[in-house]
Amino acid sequence: MAPSTILVTFMLSFIPLAEPEKGMKEVPLFDGKSLSGWKITDFGGQGEVMVEDGGILLEMGGDMTGVTLEQGERLPTSNYEVSLKAKRVRGGDFFCGLTFPVEKSHCSLIVGGWGGGLVGLSCIDGRDASNNETSSWHNFDNDTWYKIRLRVQPTRIQAWLDDKRVVNAEIKDRVISVRPDVNLSRPLGLSTWRTAALIKDIKIRELTPEERKEQPEEEEKDS
Repeated sequence: MAPSTILVTFMLSFIPLAEPEKGMKEVPLFDGKSLSGWKITDFGGQGEVMVEDGGILLEMGGDMTGVTLEQGERLPTSNYEVSLKAKRVRGGDFFCGLTFPVEKSHCSLIVGGWGGGLVGLSCIDGRDASNNETSSWHNFDNDTWYKIRLRVQPTRIQAWLDDKRVVNAEIKDRVISVRPDVNLSRPLGLSTWRTAALIKDIKIRELTPEERKEQPEEEEKDS
């Protein structure tokens, strides 16, 4: 089944939001009203999870709190983008841990971790976001929305924060994995660490044929 067929079938059979339009590429994964299609991740000691102000509120837990997409195994595993908006409500650690499929494996994009400002991928060649080349530091204010976009291609993972590219990782011949503590978030899930967060506008789309033509890293300069 072609990736485009997978996305349309996924939306028709799972998320009752709207009839797909011809050529539609973007699929909403959250209806802004309920947790339909999502399950609370049983990390143990997690905080409450509810819908508030059009988003998924992940309350502060003992350690991790999160949700996992039901039937996520039906989503594409390459040549796709996930986008969302997230804000830290309370706490001082990561407010968006986005776990996602990468071919036959999975990875996590961490936003605001390790004391509140680290962004990176966990894991590459067994090293998590605090200890690999994707790690970078940013200042995040509580109660401020941040736009997050993740792109997965066969040989590269990229991520943008408010339209600035913050991750550009070559993954050809690399070992991609997740930390054991987020295994329950696979294949696609969201989590926080001792932090309350609100997450909304969660969407997925296929890459266009033009976007699939991966350009050498030097052709796109990071600002």
